[in-house]
Amino acid sequence: MAPPLTPFSLSLLTLLGLLTSGALSTTFTMVNKCEYTVWPGILSNAGIPPLPTTGFALQKSETKTLTAPASWGGRFWGRTLCTHDSTGKFSCVTGDCGSGKLECSGSGAAPPATLAEFTLDGDGGLDFFDVSLVDGYNLPMLVVPQGGTGTNCTNTGCVVDLNGVCPSELKVTSAAGSEGVACKSACEAFQQPQYCCSGAYATPDTCKPSSYSQIFKNACPHAYSYAYDDKTSTFTCANADYTITFCPSPNTSQKASQGQSTQPAQTSNSPEINSTMVYEGSDDGSEAWSSSTSVHVFSSHAAAAAVSVTVAVWQLWQHLF
Repeated sequence: MAPPLTPFSLSLLTLLGLLTSGALSTTFTMVNKCEYTVWPGILSNAGIPPLPTTGFALQKSETKTLTAPASWGGRFWGRTLCTHDSTGKFSCVTGDCGSGKLECSGSGAAPPATLAEFTLDGDGGLDFFDVSLVDGYNLPMLVVPQGGTGTNCTNTGCVVDLNGVCPSELKVTSAAGSEGVACKSACEAFQQPQYCCSGAYATPDTCKPSSYSQIFKNACPHAYSYAYDDKTSTFTCANADYTITFCPSPNTSQKASQGQSTQPAQTSNSPEINSTMVYEGSDDGSEAWSSSTSVHVFSSHAAAAAVSVTVAVWQLWQHLF
């Protein structure tokens, strides 16, 4: 007869259960392809513990990888034009989280800001994610799932520089007032219920796209353009990691002051956002995403889990017998 379970063996059984149920961590790799520094901000959803960092600097061409636990949910965004004042207070012209420090520490982005939103291990064990322009736009962003599976597991984002084509009534300019650095949503600009999907417009039947949200949607058809834009803007994956790239295309990496403005339409030189999309501007093609890469990464996840399960079983067997 086997001896009674001890706290040690219970811990091993818990680990084994987590591993066999697929409760693995998810990695987020953040890449800055802009021609300037971006300061990513991170906010966990209500009731979800924060990640080890909630804000940091990402220099031009720099990459940083974060690990999130299973069932994490929250949002990422890029802050731009950030400085410390004479008292040491940290602030940004766009995407500022108001903490006065590099870390956002539980504060979200002041609109307008391009957002990447995630709910990991949600309904059916799927990750739900989107790129949202509901709170406006400040810089191009692309989310690419790596190694995931599912019929709606594909890339999404807004790779167009909307600051160059933003209507004047929505435009946010630099301190000098000479360049557009962000583009407000109509809700933020006008505070009207028909634009904010509030009051009498608080349902999908009553809140419809506006001429302003259509500017965003035409430029970035896979991004959320208003509150009830779910059908074309929410994506799902199982067992995926994610790469979040700021300024994914060369023609969106320049500041407006450098004369880089684009029309809000996809061209043959812009990366296509679908299951065969590759990063534009990759020197060696290493950032292209293909089915063979998906299989490789998924297999790596499975192999790591199998090794961990084997070790846990062996340790439990040794302890019990």
